[in-house]
Amino acid sequence: MCGALDGEQLAELARASHLQVIPEGAELIGDAERVESYSNVLSGVVKLTKTLPDGRQQIVGLQFAPDFLGRPFREESTIGASAATTVSLCSFPKSTVERMMREQPQLENRLLRQALDELDDAREWMVTLGRKTAAEKIASFLLMIARNIAPRAARAEEPATFDLPLTRSDIADFLGLTIETVSRQLTKLRIDGVIRIENNRHITIENVGRLSGRAGD
Repeated sequence: MCGALDGEQLAELARASHLQVIPEGAELIGDAERVESYSNVLSGVVKLTKTLPDGRQQIVGLQFAPDFLGRPFREESTIGASAATTVSLCSFPKSTVERMMREQPQLENRLLRQALDELDDAREWMVTLGRKTAAEKIASFLLMIARNIAPRAARAEEPATFDLPLTRSDIADFLGLTIETVSRQLTKLRIDGVIRIENNRHITIENVGRLSGRAGD
């Protein structure tokens, strides 16, 4: 957001904004809840969920720094958001952001580009969920995390290290697999030397290019 604003607008936004540190597991906004503010993700991972009429939830996406969290020009949220890890947010009043979007086409353009990028990602993820094998799904998931949490290492084909932002149960939900299948495929990647696993959650990808091949890319 900030790169699309001039100095005066940045000062105004700074006066209206506030920083938040949200603990892991805390809800940021509920499905169909009234929207009062928007946020930029500064660090951590946000989990997006959709609630079905019978109360079941489906994980529909993840957001990372510096993603924009919120859906402008809607009175109520269409999805729920919670902190998959400890999350730092810079939050702004809804009215301030929407007025600036009307006044500053460049800001609106940047948010439109993010929305289109998210649409592209959603289409790619449909292929992952609909056509890829269980092994390819797990590799694709790990690649997505690496490219967002450790992008420099992922681009340079160096070892990438991160903590899984989701439990195995959440990963299974996200990928349409069973917990047993998730554990089995992670173990296979470890045995084959593609990844290292420490403390059940800390992942090191030894060779990003090799993992990409396992993902079917």
